[in-house]
Amino acid sequence: MKISIFWHRRDLRFQDNAGLAAALQSGHPVLPLFIYDQTILEKLPRDDARLTFIFDHVERLADETHEAGGGFVARFGKVPEVFTQLLEDYDVAAIYTNEDYEPYATERDTAVAKLAEKAGAEFKAFKDQVIFAKDEILTKNGKPSKVFGAYSKAWQARVKPEDFKPRPSQRLFKKENLATLKAGDKKRPTLKDLGFERHEQLTPPARLPDADVVKHYDKTRDFPADNKGTTHRSVHLRFGTISIRQIMQQAQELNNKLLNEMIWRDFFMMLLWHYPNTSYEAYDPKMRHLPYRDDPEQYQAWTEGRTGYPLVDAGMRQLNQSGYMHNRARIAAAGFLVKQLFMDWKIGEHYFSEKLIDYDMSNNIGNWQWMAGTGAVAAPWFRIYSPESQLKQYDPDYKYVKQWVPEFGTDDYPAPIVDHKFGRDRALDLIRKGRK
Repeated sequence: MKISIFWHRRDLRFQDNAGLAAALQSGHPVLPLFIYDQTILEKLPRDDARLTFIFDHVERLADETHEAGGGFVARFGKVPEVFTQLLEDYDVAAIYTNEDYEPYATERDTAVAKLAEKAGAEFKAFKDQVIFAKDEILTKNGKPSKVFGAYSKAWQARVKPEDFKPRPSQRLFKKENLATLKAGDKKRPTLKDLGFERHEQLTPPARLPDADVVKHYDKTRDFPADNKGTTHRSVHLRFGTISIRQIMQQAQELNNKLLNEMIWRDFFMMLLWHYPNTSYEAYDPKMRHLPYRDDPEQYQAWTEGRTGYPLVDAGMRQLNQSGYMHNRARIAAAGFLVKQLFMDWKIGEHYFSEKLIDYDMSNNIGNWQWMAGTGAVAAPWFRIYSPESQLKQYDPDYKYVKQWVPEFGTDDYPAPIVDHKFGRDRALDLIRKGRK
């Protein structure tokens, strides 16, 4: 019997899943699949908390599939090799999945589509992790917008209630629509099989944030000491354990500021899809050859939260200990590295990519290039934030700082590793000389 495969990636849920809903309506029994991609995993530390998070949710999906009367496949390897074997093991009519806009993902999906075509199967990808993608929102000249305000205005003018309508994947997820496993697929790889150790980090439940948090978001979002000031759902958006449609509809109904912040996510994914080179170089050609400094001691002080600037240090220690960093602290920490220390944004982006449990390439690259003044978004390179002013404005009572930097205010806390004015003037001078 021919089957359809549904390939989970950044959509670790059965509820309101666009590609899964399409697969379940294909007329063929559906076999859900997750691939532990060796190409990605070999770059991760052996105790990566994100893999524990993914593993637990994959196991949950497998258990729920079994309870519904179907089979769930989890395999480990390089994606083309895994699909080559799957296409031999099963009579596959089509491979369904949801779109991914990162450079590696688009190359990988092109390769899988070619394998499917060679085997006589279709490859079908659906929009699921954003509301608008690729070329759906362009300027009047047919170009991708590089001004967020204009993009957000166009986004909100275009969105309709049906854009938030849940896809019927959960309702269709029942025995008569599911395929059974071949014997060899009944055993799924363990974390040990994958070469990883269990490393759990505290994450909120995979459900919509409390309505009260959302209602007050615009007033509380900038204060890192307020643990209920933000939604704390970024990890679930990253791995698709919550539907983007549900959370954006809630934001639209309750708080336009939160909706606008969520639109940034669509915006950055659109930009990365159009300009994949920004994953490894500045968008602005004039900013690609700046004389960035190399100072291992100062860089290490930054990574460890020992810069002598309390808001920066608190943020970096929160990141190192929890895998999360409040957005206001991210701004302070990133700005300090690229401006006061004048180090390459790419090394900061890479450090965040290793530590953030909610790491999202498009958001991370977009925001780092914004802070560095090198990106597509109109952010002037001469904008330099003062970490001291940021501290006074957003953590005036030092509640956040004292939570993560207990020695603050004692002789054990280090002096600043660079004077703000000196660092600021140096950055401005070196950027002026380096722009071409």
